[in-house]
Amino acid sequence: MQPVSVPTERGSLEDPEILKDVPGHVIPILEREFDDFRTEATKFLAGETQEDEFIKFRLKQGVYGQRQADVQMIRVKLPFGGVTPAQMDAFADVVEKYVPLNKGHITTRQNIQMHHVPLLEAEKLIRELGDAGLSSREGCGNTMRNVTGDPWAGVAKDELFDLTPYVGAYVRYFVRHPTTQGMPRKVKTSFDGSPRDRAISGIHDVAFRARVREIEGRGEVRGVEMMVGGGTSIMPRVAPVLYEFLEVDNGEYLKVTEAVMRIFDRQEWLRVNRARARIKVFVDKYGIEELRNQVEEELKGDWVAERDFSVENRLFADDEQASAPAAPAKSGSPNGDLREFERFNAANVGEQKQDGFVTVEVKVTRGDLTPEQFRGLAAIMRAYSGGYARTTVQQNLVLRWVREQSVYDLWRALSELGLGDAGSREITDVVSCPGTDSCKLGITSSMGLNQAIQERIEAMALEDELTRQMNIKISGCPNGCGQHHVGSIGFTGASIKVGDHTIPAYIPHVGGVFEGGQVKFGTRLKLRLPSKRVPDAIERWVGHYEANRQEGEPWNEFVERVGTAELEGLVKELSLPVDFGLETMNEFIDWNRDVPFEVIRGEGECAV
Repeated sequence: MQPVSVPTERGSLEDPEILKDVPGHVIPILEREFDDFRTEATKFLAGETQEDEFIKFRLKQGVYGQRQADVQMIRVKLPFGGVTPAQMDAFADVVEKYVPLNKGHITTRQNIQMHHVPLLEAEKLIRELGDAGLSSREGCGNTMRNVTGDPWAGVAKDELFDLTPYVGAYVRYFVRHPTTQGMPRKVKTSFDGSPRDRAISGIHDVAFRARVREIEGRGEVRGVEMMVGGGTSIMPRVAPVLYEFLEVDNGEYLKVTEAVMRIFDRQEWLRVNRARARIKVFVDKYGIEELRNQVEEELKGDWVAERDFSVENRLFADDEQASAPAAPAKSGSPNGDLREFERFNAANVGEQKQDGFVTVEVKVTRGDLTPEQFRGLAAIMRAYSGGYARTTVQQNLVLRWVREQSVYDLWRALSELGLGDAGSREITDVVSCPGTDSCKLGITSSMGLNQAIQERIEAMALEDELTRQMNIKISGCPNGCGQHHVGSIGFTGASIKVGDHTIPAYIPHVGGVFEGGQVKFGTRLKLRLPSKRVPDAIERWVGHYEANRQEGEPWNEFVERVGTAELEGLVKELSLPVDFGLETMNEFIDWNRDVPFEVIRGEGECAV
């Protein structure tokens, strides 16, 4: 079935599915919700509303409390990561007006977040982004969170088929859905059509992977494999398969998902301890077979006949190729020292399945973009990609439909913005959550460590291709927003108590896999490294790997062969704490901080 066009008017309460089919405008924008937010925020600030009730309200609008009092984080959902040039301009505008840190942040779930926004300014920010077709609706809370996907969907040579239209239908079906407004916990969903599984299906509550079946009398039918019950945090689980094949063009995947959500929503025992209330806990306790049995019973209910699961008017219908740029009349060519450009071309540029076009992955350091970079990228998108970009789980940006002849000119334009670095998804492309920069649950400054690690690795000037293929992921607490479980080397924030003082520290994990097929969680090493010594530990591990690996042996195979005890022994000395004193004071101060470290952990709002 081919995606069909839909009308272009704004959404409304009466007909919320009528909307403009552009990438960021997947979620219907309801103007009344902005008015309600302003009213409720004003009442809360005047002391007329209880804090608990107001928190639940604002979380559904994607406004999240920070560890700093009186300011908020805004999480804007980008389904499948899609964003247009006009929307990039809109981000630039609101960041300049309302965001004190003067930056937006790409997350590991393809959202864009903005931090330190005063509450009443938050209403203005989300309203202005709404004018650009962007929505923060259900970006937080116990709802269906941003639905992620392969940033190369539609152009990847290895995909079975493009799931993007069906992502749009899924988002439109479940946003504001009455069953998914106050579940026991949040639900994260991904879609992927590639055997490389670039959307990391296994770590999601619900995940869909493209499948095709020959059905007698119907020929080739499109469908998905449905996985349920994955997640990271303190109870990492790889999602098992609930159904091997569900059709997509008849909306079966929507129907079964709603059945799962109805079952999940009724688990009152999960609501007792919200911190351990993800759907993976249900699957872990009862098993995937029991969930399947309950789904089959649920599908016999009267509610099924009351629903419209058709996808025709919900599909995300966008002919991206129609907006692709024409071949340039002339294009620049490199001269002089070509090494920097050739390295970028080799590492960041990939072939599309459509002849004459390539994709370019922009390496965004720590996922942060300034207003100037947002606007510069918008101009580059208009000039060189013609359609739109997609954010990635690696906190980068993929430009699509770039003419092969334009890559050099595009690289020069990116370089002028400070975004022309090579090595996206390589060892220098370090991923981290915001940590104690803003998160109530943060233990350590994961962004500060990110910067320190990147600087150390760049100083090492690594040339070895196998070493470059490694990746490093950091979470500032055990919750795993930095996806440390699936990194070649991962770190989770912790602490070491020394008398009356505390050293910021990290627990290392090694050997994780997030792309290439089956997700694998890394092995936790039996030590804690003081934060200031983590770059030294990485340098020792990398040096040991390069000096002692077998011919062509990747890092993860090396870890399997030599064992974790050997890696622990290499850094055992670095893990030993020191006594507090003037000479050792630096050990007791976290990265990018100037006061002695202490664990200050508030009550997070993820489980409210």
